[in-house]
Amino acid sequence: MSSSPAAVPGNTIAAKGKGKQKATQDDFISFDDLASESSSSGSSSNSSSDSDSDSDSDDEEITEEYLQSLLDKAKSNARESANMKKALRENAFGAGEDIIKLDGDESERPLPPLDPGELPPAYFEFVKDRRDAPATVRDPDIQRAEAATSGTVAPAPPPKPMLTGKIATKKQRKAMRNQTAGSSWFDLPAPAEADLPRLHREVEALRLRNQLDPKRFYRKDDGDGKGIKGLPKHFAIGTIVTTNTPFGTASTDNLPRAHRKRTLVDELVDDAEARRYAKRKFEDLQAVRGARGKNTLHQKNALRRPKW
Repeated sequence: MSSSPAAVPGNTIAAKGKGKQKATQDDFISFDDLASESSSSGSSSNSSSDSDSDSDSDDEEITEEYLQSLLDKAKSNARESANMKKALRENAFGAGEDIIKLDGDESERPLPPLDPGELPPAYFEFVKDRRDAPATVRDPDIQRAEAATSGTVAPAPPPKPMLTGKIATKKQRKAMRNQTAGSSWFDLPAPAEADLPRLHREVEALRLRNQLDPKRFYRKDDGDGKGIKGLPKHFAIGTIVTTNTPFGTASTDNLPRAHRKRTLVDELVDDAEARRYAKRKFEDLQAVRGARGKNTLHQKNALRRPKW
């Protein structure tokens, strides 16, 4: 076995070599150099660990409160910039305008009372308690319809004779008697001669009611088929008085203006049932007349032939 090299004083370590060689100065490493290297490596490792710990601490410091504070700060900055832009625009718009201020009382004067004028009547008229149903209801459409049809009602009664102090002749008394049907017939007036053609059409429509309703029989009128001369001497055509309904709604007695007709003929023509019955009666009459017309000779000869 080879012996280990002898320890050299001065805290040095000799490098191992093959055989017996003379130790040189380069072959010895000082403990001071090792200590410095170890300290430098330790410091570098410490610095790297410190940087890692700092980065970890920075990541740990970014919390929700910190982010919320940044967001609030950004919002406040944006709001301030918008207010500044608005103020700049207002200053630029009002820079060239002058403000005129009148002398006197700066307090606002009271407004004068407003006069709306004459107001139309109310649609509803209530009693003392407004919770109850309205007492009367005003419908402008019904009022206009009544005003339009008021001229077609029975004519006004003849004027009363003036008291002249003279005795009326026989002819005048007869004319006065012929003006009305008398108090027993509610002073039914005699129509004027100018209204007779119009009234004749209305009366003819009434006389034809027997042809419109197959289930009802009417006695034949004496003046039927005589034209205007067949009209009665005293008669009048009126309108059915409408009955008041809640809120003025339409009913069989109170038709709206759009459904009303001017004459009886228009009402009968507009009636679907009467129109259907009239069409059937017309077809029956046409069939009877067609059997007696042209191109019916062969049918007549066939009927004349004996059956056997």
